[in-house]
Amino acid sequence: MIISVRETTVADIPFGMRLKEQAGWNQVEADWKRLLDLEPQGCFVAEIQSVPVGTVTSCRFGDVAWIALMLVDPDHRRRGVGRTLMSRALEWLDFRRIRSVRLDATPLGRPLYESLGFQAEGTLVRYQGVLTAGAPATELGNVSAADVFDGVAELDRAVTGADRARFLRTLSREHPESFQVARERGRVIGFIMARPGAYARQIGPCIGDDEAGPRLLEDARRRYAGETVIVDIPQEHTRARRLVESWGLAPARELLRMGYGPRVQEDLDRLWASAGAEKG
Repeated sequence: MIISVRETTVADIPFGMRLKEQAGWNQVEADWKRLLDLEPQGCFVAEIQSVPVGTVTSCRFGDVAWIALMLVDPDHRRRGVGRTLMSRALEWLDFRRIRSVRLDATPLGRPLYESLGFQAEGTLVRYQGVLTAGAPATELGNVSAADVFDGVAELDRAVTGADRARFLRTLSREHPESFQVARERGRVIGFIMARPGAYARQIGPCIGDDEAGPRLLEDARRRYAGETVIVDIPQEHTRARRLVESWGLAPARELLRMGYGPRVQEDLDRLWASAGAEKG
């Protein structure tokens, strides 16, 4: 059996959507399109006899990269498809001198990633539920992304250890109504974004200090009351977890954040919600 790998194209999105639906994941077509736009040469499809059987994506954030949407057709698992895809993605990133590679692993994928040299770095708890309206929050007010984006990108880089400016700018353009910023004396101290999913709105990233983080999340609660949402929170961020639990959200699953190469230094105290499994 020969497994071939090629670059993903827009025409492959329906195939990717079928795989993610089989896995019960929350991505929509826009998530695939965004990844292809950000890294057109870093997304791959595996084929057997010209029939697509698996996908993987990668995206560079400076000298850190993120791997996501590693999916294999259930009828072709345990045949080396996943390993072939991951090896191709890692080779592509190594050729571009990426220092560290990260991903959020499901229990199904963890053994493969460990066998390739990825190491566990932490756990994310995915909270899910229908948002109930809380007490009226102080509205943050809309801001122009152009006016604050440099400050947002600088804060995100300080917290995540990666240069995600391209991703954040793209997401803010796609969903400008979700982009909220907290400032203090003109300086950006926090921001939050959100996007629709197949079965729930993903709230995140949410980054901020002890004052901005809760304020931004409460603002999102007000704006999305009545909707089903998911929020991915670092397990050790007790305050963020208690906050969303007080809203009635409950843990739905855990994701293991794993890394390959030097560990990325990040400030989890200011990471109130992850951007999701595709972008960290």
